[in-house]
Amino acid sequence: MKSDKFPRSKSIALLLDPDKAGKEPLSEILKVAAGCKTDYIMVGGSLTFNSVDDLIVTVKKQCSIPVILFPGNLLQLSRKADAIMLLSLISGRNPELLIGNHVIAAPFLKDVRDKLVSVGYILISCGSRTSVEYISQTEAIPADKHDIVIATAIAGEMLGLGMIYLEAGSGALHPVPAELIKEVRNNISVPLAVGGGIRDKKEVESIFRAGADLIIMGNGCEKRPQLLAEACRVRNKFKAT
Repeated sequence: MKSDKFPRSKSIALLLDPDKAGKEPLSEILKVAAGCKTDYIMVGGSLTFNSVDDLIVTVKKQCSIPVILFPGNLLQLSRKADAIMLLSLISGRNPELLIGNHVIAAPFLKDVRDKLVSVGYILISCGSRTSVEYISQTEAIPADKHDIVIATAIAGEMLGLGMIYLEAGSGALHPVPAELIKEVRNNISVPLAVGGGIRDKKEVESIFRAGADLIIMGNGCEKRPQLLAEACRVRNKFKAT
């Protein structure tokens, strides 16, 4: 599933953290995901206490939604997913997350190249320091520095990355601002994903309206699974227009 297989239409992905997805809550949220026809299930997190493979297998047993690996570190590599996001943290200057980890992972992933989606990962500061910033030892780009975010996204596309992902981060006080999303969308041609800090359907609608192709839902849905159903209903309205 290369980036060109991500439809340039409105899509919703549910991001599951292997360290937070308990058996009962997992079954509940997967039922909701299947019922509202969530487009993708993503698996990954900042730390690794539990097996990513086990979570992927469990998800596949309980639903038929495509599973995408969203690896937070090298311990989360897996061939069991339907697609693998090869993340480059282009908002930071940590060489390990720009190319170092990719070199280490390459021999493991070379036989599943058809599953890889190259993603320019851009952290946006949205009100609080996030786990991703701490673990990655990088700073997020301030949300009001539109020129830096736009230039970073353009550079990512020029380098051949197949998708740009603007992330506010887990625990962000608010999502990526709609105006920033709109400006990035107007300056790149590859699919644009947005996630982090999304807590209600109005924010989902605002993000889609600003030009996001894919919205990635995480913590908010773990706390309130019906948020996922609400997000999918908003998606359906956009697809119908």
